[in-house]
Amino acid sequence: MLSESQAIAQLAGLLTDDFPKAVDLILRAEGRLIVTGIGKSAIIAQKIVATMNSTGTPSMFLHASEAIHGDLGMVQPGDVVICISKSGNSPEIKVLTPILKRFGNTLIAMTGNINSFLAKGADFVLDTTVEAEACPLNLAPTSSTTAQLVMGDALAVSLMELRGFKSEDFAKYHPGGALGKKLLLRVKDMLEDSHKPMVSPDAPVKKVIFEISEKRLGVTAVIDDNKVIGIITDGDIRRMLNNTDTIAGLTAKDIMTKNPKMIKPSDMAMDALNIMEDFSITQLVVSDQDDYKGIIHLHDILKEGIV
Repeated sequence: MLSESQAIAQLAGLLTDDFPKAVDLILRAEGRLIVTGIGKSAIIAQKIVATMNSTGTPSMFLHASEAIHGDLGMVQPGDVVICISKSGNSPEIKVLTPILKRFGNTLIAMTGNINSFLAKGADFVLDTTVEAEACPLNLAPTSSTTAQLVMGDALAVSLMELRGFKSEDFAKYHPGGALGKKLLLRVKDMLEDSHKPMVSPDAPVKKVIFEISEKRLGVTAVIDDNKVIGIITDGDIRRMLNNTDTIAGLTAKDIMTKNPKMIKPSDMAMDALNIMEDFSITQLVVSDQDDYKGIIHLHDILKEGIV
């Protein structure tokens, strides 16, 4: 781990003007970004492509071996090609490099050998030289592939910043799973009619208890002219029973908590969760311009798998 981290620490010192030029080229490209390599470098290329696609840079993986056996048809005019190779001298790379140049595509080399065939044939060179592999035999690609990965991440992050890529953009490409729900799911998406417990201010306590029990949310809103004026939780009911010998004559407005915490239907579900955590509560009133919409419960959020 220390060996690889040291290799990465030295990587920034190898950057030249070719890095910002490559970033600018990819940013302004009329076509896609094609990332190619062979062996372990091909696996790193696939990861870089995945990162680029999810952060707003249309990209495609091209295996260097398959490229020279027919898949070069994937490369179109206007595409920018990144070729990844530690040595820069593997047979497939030596065949592929001049072909790409004849196609007229701009070629960016990502290599650990700046004097290699690939580096000399490329338009721009991203130097990923490492002093040694973490492998005790200095053979298995370890530090070198980590350096390639980090260089690819640096390109992706630079492009994100230049594009002004925001969390809303990220969400468009990650609609599934917990990540997508954190970025996309809104309070209104979880509201149901059954999540709308309510009583009037003059409702007797017995009716309040019945409403809380029936809706099974541990709470009811106190509504006057469809406006929330208070809230009653099962905790309020228990405290009332501890403090009084009889509930006769008591109404909702006598035991309600005024000015409850609220959230709008258009707000993000994550915002609701953050409010609940900040105030150590498990329910929030949902209201839109004084129009009562219902209750969102902590369990609703947890059920969606957001956290």
